Amino acid sequence: MARRDYEDDPDAPKPNSLVPAASVVVVDDTGRVLLQRRTDNGMWALPGGVMELGESLAGCGIRETLEETGIRIEIAGIVGTYTDPGHILAYDDGEVRQEFSICLLGRPVGGGLRTSGESHEVGWFRPEETDGLPMVASIRKRLADWRSGAIPVVR
Repeated sequence: MARRDYEDDPDAPKPNSLVPAASVVVVDDTGRVLLQRRTDNGMWALPGGVMELGESLAGCGIRETLEETGIRIEIAGIVGTYTDPGHILAYDDGEVRQEFSICLLGRPVGGGLRTSGESHEVGWFRPEETDGLPMVASIRKRLADWRSGAIPVVR
Protein backbone atom coordinates (compact mmCIF):
# COMPACT_ATOMS: atom_id res chain seq x y z
CA MET A 1 0.00 0.00 0.00
CA ALA A 2 1.42 3.41 -0.98
CA ARG A 3 1.56 6.30 1.47
CA ARG A 4 1.99 10.03 1.04
CA ASP A 5 2.88 12.38 3.89
CA TYR A 6 1.66 15.98 3.99
CA GLU A 7 3.21 18.56 6.33
CA ASP A 8 1.17 21.75 6.84
CA ASP A 9 -0.09 21.50 3.26
CA PRO A 10 -3.38 23.33 2.57
CA ASP A 11 -4.02 20.85 -0.28
CA ALA A 12 -3.77 17.80 2.01
CA PRO A 13 -6.86 15.59 2.09
CA LYS A 14 -9.10 15.81 5.15
CA PRO A 15 -8.28 13.14 7.76
CA ASN A 16 -10.80 10.35 8.31
CA SER A 17 -8.95 8.45 11.05
CA LEU A 18 -6.83 8.88 14.14
CA VAL A 19 -4.82 5.79 15.09
CA PRO A 20 -2.40 5.44 18.03
CA ALA A 21 1.05 4.39 16.91
CA ALA A 22 4.55 3.94 18.29
CA SER A 23 7.92 4.58 16.70
CA VAL A 24 11.27 3.75 18.25
CA VAL A 25 14.69 5.37 18.16
CA VAL A 26 16.81 2.23 18.71
CA VAL A 27 20.38 3.09 19.68
CA ASP A 28 23.16 0.51 19.94
CA ASP A 29 26.08 0.63 22.36
CA THR A 30 28.20 2.55 19.82
CA GLY A 31 25.60 5.30 19.43
CA ARG A 32 24.27 4.21 16.03
CA VAL A 33 20.56 4.43 15.28
CA LEU A 34 18.47 1.75 13.56
CA LEU A 35 16.57 2.80 10.43
CA GLN A 36 14.51 1.06 7.78
CA ARG A 37 13.77 2.11 4.21
CA ARG A 38 10.00 1.80 3.90
CA THR A 39 8.32 0.01 1.01
CA ASP A 40 5.25 2.28 1.07
CA ASN A 41 7.06 5.57 0.39
CA GLY A 42 10.72 4.67 -0.25
CA MET A 43 11.90 6.88 2.61
CA TRP A 44 14.14 6.04 5.58
CA ALA A 45 12.24 5.86 8.86
CA LEU A 46 12.28 4.64 12.41
CA PRO A 47 10.67 1.28 13.02
CA GLY A 48 7.12 1.57 14.27
CA GLY A 49 3.46 1.18 13.54
CA VAL A 50 -0.09 0.97 14.79
CA MET A 51 -0.99 -0.32 18.25
CA GLU A 52 -3.12 -3.43 18.35
CA LEU A 53 -5.96 -4.08 20.79
CA GLY A 54 -4.66 -5.66 24.00
CA GLU A 55 -1.16 -4.27 23.45
CA SER A 56 0.77 -1.70 25.46
CA LEU A 57 2.61 1.16 23.78
CA ALA A 58 5.96 -0.40 24.72
CA GLY A 59 4.76 -3.77 23.41
CA CYS A 60 3.80 -2.12 20.13
CA GLY A 61 7.27 -0.58 19.73
CA ILE A 62 8.98 -3.86 20.56
CA ARG A 63 6.79 -5.89 18.18
CA GLU A 64 7.03 -3.43 15.29
CA THR A 65 10.82 -3.15 15.59
CA LEU A 66 11.23 -6.93 15.49
CA GLU A 67 8.76 -7.34 12.60
CA GLU A 68 10.29 -4.58 10.47
CA THR A 69 14.01 -4.95 11.20
CA GLY A 70 14.72 -8.33 12.85
CA ILE A 71 16.13 -6.61 15.96
CA ARG A 72 14.80 -7.49 19.43
CA ILE A 73 14.75 -4.47 21.74
CA GLU A 74 13.88 -3.27 25.20
CA ILE A 75 12.34 0.13 25.86
CA ALA A 76 14.58 2.57 27.73
CA GLY A 77 12.53 5.79 27.66
CA ILE A 78 10.53 8.22 25.60
CA VAL A 79 11.69 10.66 22.95
CA GLY A 80 8.40 12.55 22.59
CA THR A 81 4.77 12.65 21.53
CA TYR A 82 3.82 13.66 18.01
CA THR A 83 0.21 14.66 17.38
CA ASP A 84 0.54 17.50 14.87
CA PRO A 85 -2.82 17.94 13.08
CA GLY A 86 -0.85 19.43 10.19
CA HIS A 87 0.87 16.10 9.53
CA ILE A 88 -1.44 13.98 7.39
CA LEU A 89 -0.74 10.45 6.13
CA ALA A 90 -2.77 9.47 3.06
CA TYR A 91 -2.90 5.83 1.95
CA ASP A 92 -3.99 4.57 -1.45
CA ASP A 93 -6.86 2.60 0.13
CA GLY A 94 -8.60 5.89 1.06
CA GLU A 95 -7.53 6.07 4.70
CA VAL A 96 -6.25 9.54 5.62
CA ARG A 97 -4.74 9.73 9.12
CA GLN A 98 -3.92 12.59 11.39
CA GLU A 99 -0.59 11.93 13.08
CA PHE A 100 -0.76 10.35 16.55
CA SER A 101 2.54 8.76 17.50
CA ILE A 102 4.58 8.30 20.65
CA CYS A 103 8.28 7.94 19.93
CA LEU A 104 10.10 5.65 22.33
CA LEU A 105 13.79 5.13 23.01
CA GLY A 106 15.02 1.55 22.74
CA ARG A 107 18.18 -0.51 22.86
CA PRO A 108 18.90 -3.76 21.05
CA VAL A 109 18.98 -7.00 23.04
CA GLY A 110 19.28 -9.52 20.20
CA GLY A 111 18.25 -10.57 16.74
CA GLY A 112 19.84 -9.70 13.42
CA LEU A 113 19.13 -7.22 10.65
CA ARG A 114 16.59 -8.37 8.08
CA THR A 115 14.06 -6.74 5.81
CA SER A 116 10.31 -7.34 5.88
CA GLY A 117 7.27 -6.69 3.74
CA GLU A 118 7.42 -3.11 5.08
CA SER A 119 11.14 -2.46 4.54
CA HIS A 120 13.49 -2.73 1.51
CA GLU A 121 16.61 -2.03 3.57
CA VAL A 122 17.54 -1.84 7.24
CA GLY A 123 20.73 -0.62 8.81
CA TRP A 124 22.59 1.08 11.61
CA PHE A 125 23.68 4.69 11.08
CA ARG A 126 25.82 7.15 13.00
CA PRO A 127 23.62 10.17 13.85
CA GLU A 128 25.41 12.46 11.38
CA GLU A 129 24.87 9.90 8.58
CA THR A 130 21.10 10.35 8.89
CA ASP A 131 21.28 14.00 7.78
CA GLY A 132 21.58 13.15 4.09
CA LEU A 133 19.06 10.31 3.99
CA PRO A 134 15.68 10.85 2.32
CA MET A 135 13.01 10.87 5.05
CA VAL A 136 9.77 12.65 5.83
CA ALA A 137 9.92 15.73 8.04
CA SER A 138 8.16 14.06 10.99
CA ILE A 139 10.85 11.36 11.24
CA ARG A 140 13.60 13.96 10.94
CA LYS A 141 11.93 15.84 13.87
CA ARG A 142 12.01 12.72 16.03
CA LEU A 143 15.68 12.13 15.27
CA ALA A 144 16.50 15.79 15.98
CA ASP A 145 14.64 15.60 19.30
CA TRP A 146 16.58 12.46 20.25
CA ARG A 147 19.90 13.97 19.17
CA SER A 148 19.25 17.16 21.15
CA GLY A 149 18.86 15.14 24.36
CA ALA A 150 16.07 17.47 25.40
CA ILE A 151 13.28 16.61 27.81
CA PRO A 152 10.54 14.68 25.93
CA VAL A 153 8.72 16.92 23.51
CA VAL A 154 4.96 17.23 23.09
CA ARG A 155 4.05 18.17 19.51
